Amino acid sequence: MSGVARRTVVAAGGAGLASAALAACGGSNAEGGTGTSTGTGGADGAPQGPLAKTGDIPVGGGKVLADKGVVITQPKAGEYKAFSSKCTHAGCAVREVKDGVIICPCHQSRFDISDGSVTSGPATAPLPPEPIEVKGEEISFG
Repeated sequence: MSGVARRTVVAAGGAGLASAALAACGGSNAEGGTGTSTGTGGADGAPQGPLAKTGDIPVGGGKVLADKGVVITQPKAGEYKAFSSKCTHAGCAVREVKDGVIICPCHQSRFDISDGSVTSGPATAPLPPEPIEVKGEEISFG
């Protein structure tokens, strides 16, 4: 193999490995998934059915709905908030809501349950809000 051809092959191989490593870091989660939501909509893309019951969401806490790609919180009695369950640091799925924060298990980023803001990193961006509506005892995408 000539010097030029060999360098081309080595460079191309290195670029492929770098791309694979970046994709693995940014898109994986602790459960081995991709960290992306598959959505909850029907054939027309509209969300279907309730996400949770209000009684399922504790005051001062919340619940991660991994299959829906959302975490719902209740910072104060009767006040419900929802955020993407995808951590803004490395794309892992947040897994727990405890002591007023949403916790990512991958690197221990923590987010405030009232507004999704970062309370401790390595994440630097807040969790994006998700629109929800509460009708009676049901919480649905809004």
